[in-house]
Amino acid sequence: MVPNPANLPAQDTDTDVLPVKYEELTSPDFIRAIERSGGTCIIPMGIMEKHGAHLPLGTDLMVAREMALRAARKEYTVVFPEYFVGQIFEAKHQPGTIAYSHETMWNLLDETCRELARNGMKKIILVNGHGGNNAFLQYFCQAQLDGKKDYCVVVFNPQEDPAVMEKVEQLRKFPWDSHAGDLETGMMLEVRPDIVHVDRAGEQSGADQARLSAVPNISTGIWWYARYPNHYAGDATNPSQEAAALLLEHNIELLAELVRTLKQNDDILELQDRFFREAEQPLNTEQ
Repeated sequence: MVPNPANLPAQDTDTDVLPVKYEELTSPDFIRAIERSGGTCIIPMGIMEKHGAHLPLGTDLMVAREMALRAARKEYTVVFPEYFVGQIFEAKHQPGTIAYSHETMWNLLDETCRELARNGMKKIILVNGHGGNNAFLQYFCQAQLDGKKDYCVVVFNPQEDPAVMEKVEQLRKFPWDSHAGDLETGMMLEVRPDIVHVDRAGEQSGADQARLSAVPNISTGIWWYARYPNHYAGDATNPSQEAAALLLEHNIELLAELVRTLKQNDDILELQDRFFREAEQPLNTEQ
């Protein structure tokens, strides 16, 4: 089992160790952290929502932040505190869900990024642990081109390694899962086994109830509720912890590599700056 991140020092080449957690930096050390991180920062994003009867409400957030912290120890960057404001309207019927308005979720993320940039963090990485955020974050990144900025926002999008995924599939005990199922439960057993209740995983159904099968060829906001009203998709009665650990470590390596690349590469900022200049006078853009 991997030790609790709070007990692990940040991996650092200097004799003095800078915390990777944003909230643990002193103000003078924050200046040093900006330099050492190359102006990079990770915002680990989750949500407060039901994860079956066996996982905690903050599962997505805990897994995302643990991944960010472990990556930051491989390649120094600053990890922002737990960020749980996102898209979760589809779970409002379940106890414990915190579903902010779309205006709030947008404005808070936008202002958070602006404040980080004002403090020298010009390369912001969103590490998303919640599937319901996917469309929101893609659009949020696209909308960064709406007005001139001196910083960039990227969403960590790990690409599957066929060899790793083949091994993961060999280790899995259940052929499919989507939410609070086999792999996600296995990841929580790696991250916080003390708050996982595998014995409760069979109390509710994680099967697709297909309640909109009579209405094909559509996309609608109620689709998740129609399929998985228990907010549980899969089977976690016998979670694949070894497979989950392998996948988690693979993603940590990819995230550390992304941090390393952004520290050394300004292509996104340079292309953004060129785009903003051309957007001010589009008729002068070379054709």
